Amino acid sequence: MFDTTHLAGHIADRVAAQDWNALTGELDEHGHALTDQLLTPEECRRITALYDRTDHFRTTVDMARHRFGSGQYRYFTHELPDVVRELREAFYPRLLPVARDWAARLGQPAPWPEGLAEWVAMCHAAGQARSAQILLRYEAGDWNALHRDVFGEMLFPLQVVIGLDSPGVDFTGGEFIMTEQRPRAQSRASATTLPQGHGLIFTTRDRPVASRRGWSRGPMRHGVSTVRSGHRHTLGLVFHDAA
Repeated sequence: MFDTTHLAGHIADRVAAQDWNALTGELDEHGHALTDQLLTPEECRRITALYDRTDHFRTTVDMARHRFGSGQYRYFTHELPDVVRELREAFYPRLLPVARDWAARLGQPAPWPEGLAEWVAMCHAAGQARSAQILLRYEAGDWNALHRDVFGEMLFPLQVVIGLDSPGVDFTGGEFIMTEQRPRAQSRASATTLPQGHGLIFTTRDRPVASRRGWSRGPMRHGVSTVRSGHRHTLGLVFHDAA
């Protein structure tokens, strides 16, 4: 059984209570970082149950049809369920300092304002006006090809995926995979088992990597290994909208 007594209160308080110094260090070192538990099993089940309520979503994507892998996902409309909206709003200000620091190291612009609403308005003004928040469903045999969630010029360099089912109980396999293209070296891969209710913060496109000449871009892609049995649902929080 999960001990969820520490999860009472608002979503924003749970996100704020994370060890952000440690998470920032993990992001700098590896390009991804696993949070402590953010959602209770019951909260996870309520989000999962939304999948069959199509009024919450603007479109459904069959991954096999588009050669993205196998499985299905749905993009939420802008009328986000409260828990999804609260998670996104709580993560943005915590990830903003990392985003700005990475941009400074790479000598890139850092266009992100203090508030998420203002940043989303900037995305819409640039022609990226469709919600990119996503609910994914995998069954046995499904997988997700390595990719990046880049939907236009307006880009936030970090995003979050939250596990909604329990590994080893609801499903087997289905590890979250990241690959990093290293300068003048072979690519490096990592695999993370995503516990129920925990979030994985990860690089959207590339991250700063120390090199002899200073900081270089470390391009990264993410995907999901083959689900061996059961079902696997995840919630994806993206901080820029889609064209």
